Formats: sequence, C-alpha cells, structure tokens
Amino acid sequence: MREKVILLVEDNPSDIGLTQRAFLKAGIRNKLVVAEDGQEALDYLFLTGASHQRDANDSDNPILILLDLKLPRVDGLEVLRLIRADSRTRRIPVVILTSSNEEQDLASSYDLGTNSYIRKPVDFHQFAEVIKQLGMYWLVINEAPPRP
Repeated sequence: MREKVILLVEDNPSDIGLTQRAFLKAGIRNKLVVAEDGQEALDYLFLTGASHQRDANDSDNPILILLDLKLPRVDGLEVLRLIRADSRTRRIPVVILTSSNEEQDLASSYDLGTNSYIRKPVDFHQFAEVIKQLGMYWLVINEAPPRP
C-alpha cells in the first residue's frame, strides 16, 4: 500500500516548520510534501516541471492539500481554481490554511470549491490543536472520495 501524502503549499519557512512540528505533536505520520509556491504545487500535482516531480507512473494524488493563499508565482486562489478545473485533481480535499482575514478571500475560496477555510492561529499550542483536529477529521473521520 502506498504512503498517503499530504501536500502543504506554504512559502513561509517559519509556518512550514510550525506545521511540521504540529503534525509530529498530533501524531500525524503521513508524508508531508512541501511546495513553497503555487507553481511548485501545480508541477507536483500535474507532473510537470522539475519541482517535487513524482514518478510519472505514480498516479496517486495527495489525500489532502493544505493551501496558503498568499503565495509567490501563482497565488493560492489560482492554484485552487486549477485543481478544481482538472478531473485528475478536482476531488482532492483542499483546506485553505491562511492568515488572511479578508472576507473576499474567504468568499472566493468557497466560490472556487475549497472544502474548508481555516485562519492560522498565532499561538503554537492553538495551531497544534487546529492541526490535530484537522488531521482527525480529514485523515480518520472523513470518507475520502473515490479516485477518478
């Protein structure tokens, strides 16, 4: 059985480290692949470019995408739009994990098909609890959609 991968799309090194520590603290042992900008995430998902290239024979997509909105090269909303527009990726659960308090970001995220929108807590203990709950729901409780 193949390892179930979570794709974290995040450009801030501190937030990447925080998320990795929160995963460990929550006991989430899934492989965490990090894409540091939107283009890297798209290259990984669609097997293009050199960034995080998966083996072309490996058709398994991540079981969950944690997506920041404010990203270099391709922003999070465009990444979400492209994920939802493609039959190979449209069923992957996408959780927006952002510090944005902009109501327009929230509305646009849901309009484009996000499964959940979570504002990152500033406090590590609160953030770790959010990651624990997120992992419990998306990796244990939720029944994943069938792969296309």
